Amino acid sequence: MAAQLVNFPPGALRGSVTVPGDKSISHRALIAGAAGTTPLQIGNLNPGRDVRATREALIALGAHVRIDANDAEVVGGRLLSPAMPLDCMNSGSTARMLLGVCAGANAAARFDGDSSLRRRPMEPVAAQLRAFGAKIETTQGRLPLQLLGTPEIETRHFILLAASAQVKSALLFAGLFAGVSITVDGDRGSRDHTERLLAYLGAELEWDGRTARLSPSRLKGGSITVAGDASAAAFFLTAAAITPGSSIRIRDVGVNPTRTGLLDALRRMGAVIELHNERTRYGEPLADLAVEYHPLEAATIDAITALRAIDEIPLIAIAAAFAAGTTTIAGISDLRTKESDRIAAIERLLEAVGIESSYDRGVLRVVGGRPMPRTMVISTEDDHRIAMAAAVLACAAGPLSVEGADSAEVSFPGFATALAGLQRG
Repeated sequence: MAAQLVNFPPGALRGSVTVPGDKSISHRALIAGAAGTTPLQIGNLNPGRDVRATREALIALGAHVRIDANDAEVVGGRLLSPAMPLDCMNSGSTARMLLGVCAGANAAARFDGDSSLRRRPMEPVAAQLRAFGAKIETTQGRLPLQLLGTPEIETRHFILLAASAQVKSALLFAGLFAGVSITVDGDRGSRDHTERLLAYLGAELEWDGRTARLSPSRLKGGSITVAGDASAAAFFLTAAAITPGSSIRIRDVGVNPTRTGLLDALRRMGAVIELHNERTRYGEPLADLAVEYHPLEAATIDAITALRAIDEIPLIAIAAAFAAGTTTIAGISDLRTKESDRIAAIERLLEAVGIESSYDRGVLRVVGGRPMPRTMVISTEDDHRIAMAAAVLACAAGPLSVEGADSAEVSFPGFATALAGLQRG
């Protein structure tokens, strides 16, 4: 069957919009609920397929999960070895973090996923959990993999070889479900949603962006509401920043400092972005984001900023295409092993509108200009973020047809409809 083609027209964005619940927090909230023995009510759960993969895997492990639209109730207990393989679909977060959950709970399980997820590396998390005591067999470092159980807890102090919120979270969840102390060193400011959520729910946890220390903890139940997804808001922010005549507001967005690299990058280019109604809710900072069009200038985006915007690098590259001068973006080699090779995908996006770019040893250079479509059809390899980025590019560069645009359902069901609504003003 041919991939779905969606035509995205150019046009300014005006008005206000909300975005789905944060995908990263939604995964973690479901897992935290499964770690407790009293109900956890979760509001504004992300409705995408990735989070569904985590939800269904937890049910297969014995957690009780009730769904009502975008709300959920989770009650945990003792997790059991599932009868069938855990289908992680396209979700690396599901595979890596639940590997830590199962290792801590001593639940034997087979993990698998779709063809895209089977290409992504699992050895970095598997190696750390083997040191914890888990018996794990991978397929040349990838899925499918088999967790045979954790006969005895061994290492409890870990050093991250690379900053990874998923590996860090897998280790913290292993300690939480095993009821043992865990220390994770070597972080460099990766996402701290796990730490914030566990601390809010009563865990004995200390962290400072470099080290996280978790003591044996029992989580409380209660209720939380998931913040709006910063990565989803990023598409509208960037579209408005590059499209003349745009002025929008995005309500109730998470502005966790580990996720605001895109805001910093766009501001360095001259984008006009303001935060209103700033507050903290359930351990996470929130704000309404307002952005309006302003001509952009090239900037240097360092590796630390890029880490805080790792899912938004395609959008930074698109903004750079409209910025006067040459923009450099450092520290992005990990993009080779995302849902697709996102560095190659960025190069294809820019080439499609006549923008020169080059990549060498973790650094992308983009020469800004006047993007105009050279090809009418953009292939996304079913990568949800590349599909939405192509739609953003169309807002300012001209009409583009995006192949595989339905992949946005992974994280942002209704994206195309929401974008069209803003273009209608």
